[in-house]
Amino acid sequence: MNKLLITNARLVNEGETRDADVLIKGDRIEKIGTGIDADGDTDVLDAGGKLLLPGMIDDQVHFREPGLTNKGDLATESAAAVAGGITSFMDMPNVNPQTTNREALADKYKIAEGRCSANYGFYLGATNRNIEEIKALQVGEACGIKAFMGASTGDMLVDNPEALDKLFEHAPVIVLTHCEHSPTIRDNEAKAKAEFGEDVPMSEHPNIRSANACLLSSSQAVDLARRHDSLLHVLHLTTAIEMGLFSKGHRNQKRITAEVCVHHLWFDESRYKDLGTRIKCNPAIKTADDRAALIKAVNEDRIDIIATDHAPHTIAEKGKSYFKAPAGLPLVQHVMLCLFDLAKDGQLNYEQIVDKTSHAVADIFGVVDRGYVREGYFADLVLMDPGKPYTVGSANLLAKCHWSPFEGHTFGSSVDTTIVNGNIVYAGGELTGEIAGQRLEFNRAR
Repeated sequence: MNKLLITNARLVNEGETRDADVLIKGDRIEKIGTGIDADGDTDVLDAGGKLLLPGMIDDQVHFREPGLTNKGDLATESAAAVAGGITSFMDMPNVNPQTTNREALADKYKIAEGRCSANYGFYLGATNRNIEEIKALQVGEACGIKAFMGASTGDMLVDNPEALDKLFEHAPVIVLTHCEHSPTIRDNEAKAKAEFGEDVPMSEHPNIRSANACLLSSSQAVDLARRHDSLLHVLHLTTAIEMGLFSKGHRNQKRITAEVCVHHLWFDESRYKDLGTRIKCNPAIKTADDRAALIKAVNEDRIDIIATDHAPHTIAEKGKSYFKAPAGLPLVQHVMLCLFDLAKDGQLNYEQIVDKTSHAVADIFGVVDRGYVREGYFADLVLMDPGKPYTVGSANLLAKCHWSPFEGHTFGSSVDTTIVNGNIVYAGGELTGEIAGQRLEFNRAR
């Protein structure tokens, strides 16, 4: 059994930062302490004072497999993820075929075996018609149940009131919602077309995908969850006005939790001028005041999780006009760099980053033996170098779509080493070739 000793690290874990050595045996953490000695069979990694964190668990990605693999696939996007400090991911069901029944869910797990650099879990998607599949779902089969309560592709828009009510009544695990009110969006689109024709400027995106459209839908989701005492996690919140729906405090005291994505903490509507459709996403990036409110909500523990919503499209697709360009952007490779820069600016701190990207995700989803640096837990770790800048360029992009909204930007920190199940999968700016991802286990029922 392989053994690896990480020495001279600054461990950021469970609300504190301290000096620590970590001994890994096989895929688990054997010992945490100081002055741990290595025997002759142990490889030693001297952290040199770098920050050692539990790897990020990204609860919202679109890795595009099966069926949309011209944009990305499980192998390419999980490789980009580990380069960004992500050691586990949870992939969404809007693929082809859609993951809306247990057979498709099982097939997706088979596709992932032996191909993912990071650990993986998959969602079951809700529709207006698949309540029997949802009732039959067993705890551990899926991360949760994803409901698009806003415009989506295929039949994954859940807009039938009776179907929504049954979903929240019968879901055996946590329900996750994309909250935008489709009738409001359609009305706003019609107004924009009346003013601009088909050549709608990108600056109209946050007006079309408006704060009110978000609030109408997220309010409905919260009301349904309260009525049925469901576990609810509201994804990618974007507005100040929605923050009043969520309570402050530790997630273990909540039935309803909230998420923000890194691009909504980083960008505001001023960037449509230079980045255009490259930052088109749903829900939309909104105002500077909204961005500030989201950061405040993270600090208040109204928002429980920070994720990416990594959603790659080809650069040709993104080059189309407003209505034809798809929504979504690649983010997994640079999420931790963004968050560390926000910490350097005093908007977050390292302990919060770890809590929102790892600890909280493990708690809310019931991820077994991951999300913390603890003896006996899986060795999913990342070494961050807060003193080494990293410039994003074409040569170091790993997502299959091979573009980024951060191209040309220099971050103040870099990902030094990523370890998945005790295996070094990324080091010194390069993938090692280790395909170490395992299927995630989940044990939280409603």
